[in-house]
Parts: sequence; C-alpha cells; structure tokens
Amino acid sequence: MEFRFELSLCAALESPDRVVSRQLGSGITNPGGRIVDVCVLTPGPEFDRRAAITPERIPAPAIEASIGPGEAVPVADAFDLPPDRAAAIVDRAVDVGFLERERRDGRPVVRAAARYPDNWIGSLTAIENKPDLGTPGDLAAQLRYDAALGLFDEVVLATASYVTRAHLNRIPDAIGVWRFDPGTGEREIIREPEPLTPDEPGVEVREERALRTDVAFVDPSAKARKRCRIAERAYGKGWRPTPPGCSHAIATEDGRPYCECFARVIDPGRDCGVDCAAYDAADPPETGAPRLRDERTAWVADPDGDGPRQQSGLSRFL
Repeated sequence: MEFRFELSLCAALESPDRVVSRQLGSGITNPGGRIVDVCVLTPGPEFDRRAAITPERIPAPAIEASIGPGEAVPVADAFDLPPDRAAAIVDRAVDVGFLERERRDGRPVVRAAARYPDNWIGSLTAIENKPDLGTPGDLAAQLRYDAALGLFDEVVLATASYVTRAHLNRIPDAIGVWRFDPGTGEREIIREPEPLTPDEPGVEVREERALRTDVAFVDPSAKARKRCRIAERAYGKGWRPTPPGCSHAIATEDGRPYCECFARVIDPGRDCGVDCAAYDAADPPETGAPRLRDERTAWVADPDGDGPRQQSGLSRFL
C-alpha cells in the first residue's frame, strides 16, 4: 500500500516548476541513518545553468573538487581520494559531460566543461509518507530527526488517514500535514509546514534509546554540501521505477508500473518475479520515462536541443 501511495503522490506533485524524486538518503554524519520518501526540488535563479550541463546526476566529488572551467588540474591534485576511486569519479563526470579530460606530460588532467552554478537550488521539501496512521512505526522519531537537523526547507507528512488532534500532537509543530487520496490525486492541507533553517547549525539524531539520545552537531557548510548532493540525486534520478520484465507488466499513462494480471500498480522489487505464480518472463515495457519527465517537470532531457526552459511563477504544490 505504501509503495502505491508514494508513486501516486509523486505523480500528483509533478509540475513544470519542480522536480520530484523519491527514496533519497538525507543523513550527514550517519549517511544511511535517514531515507526520505519523497523530495521536491524547486528551481533557484541559476537552475537553467545547471540544466544546461547534463540531465544526469553529476558526481558530488567532482562538484566539490577544486576544478573550474579554466586551467586544467592534475587528477591527483583535484581529488583527495585513492587513485582508483578518483579515476572512477572522473570517468563518470566525463561521461555525463561535466568534466573534460586530457593528458599533459604523461599525467591525466581535468577541467570543468562549465561552471557549476552556486544558486540553482530554490528549495527542498521532504515528504514522509504514512498512508495509515494507525500503524505509525517510527514516524514520530523520523520527523523529530528532520525537524532537529533542519536540512530541508520544509518537511511534510502525507497520509490517507483521517488526521486527529492526537495525531498532530505526536509530531513536531514544524511538520506540515497533508491528507492525500491516491485514487483521485486530491490533497487536503491539514497543517502548513513551518520553514526550517538549512543555513543554520542543526542537530542530527544518531541513535535514540530509553534513557539516552546520541546526537551530532552539524554546521551549515556540511548541510549545504548535503543539500547539493540531494538536489543532484533528485535531478538525475526522478521517481519512476523500472517496470518488471513480465508479459503482464505495462506502464500507466503517467509512467507507474502496472500489472494487468492483478489489475494494480506494483512494486517491481517486491511484487514481481519468479515467486509470483503469474510471472511470465518478457522484456520490460517501455515507460516513456524521459519523455514524461521532460514534459511534466523542470528537468530537461536534452540540454543540447532547445536549451533549458525558463522558470517562472513557481507555485507551492497547489
């Protein structure tokens, strides 16, 4: 249920003035400590410059290295990484068009193909999905984590449940609440989110125990680096999963994987495979995902074509 809810919400949030992605890591000192269900990226003033570079995710070490579009820099000087790791980063950055590589005096050198824009991220909104508030699990702890760290500009809880005052009292006041119907795509704003403070120090909860909570203090520069990594991941990844290789699998009009045998949207990683009695191996269906992303969001599939679209009139999820 939660997977189908999540995909339906992503489809409903798509708009030409934003980029939607899902399942992104947001931990800083503990990178695997928090996974955000949905992330919405809105463009900043230099978004078009970022879109013009590549439709793919640019590797974070390549962005963070001291490499500009001017003089070429030896790879060994640009990356404080083991040689094989640095070579892999360079290979990927060259493949996506962010770096250019050559050899000088027998040594590999790189330069940036374009200046990476500093101000291309307008805002980042994290959305935690919990369709059934009757089985909240670690919801309260997850939302306390988000509010204390302040990595995102806003955090929202999305649910299909009827929301009571008791539910609202269990989560931080800064967290917004939406009631979302995955069948119709309609959304009711129960509580607006309060702005968080990504440009100020934050507190990352590392572990909560009965009598003790272990935390780490995170400075604004570390949060800024993580925000850039999240935005890059969101821009390159999107939200549509690859449909399974089964003759019963098709894609819905908005690109969600659908099983004709069971007549519902499916999770390819859990619902489909040799353990399914109806499984019939076949090539995965074509989803048209790049076309849909290009038509429905701020992501630009072919920056070498007409160039990135202009962003204007950014709305707030309405």
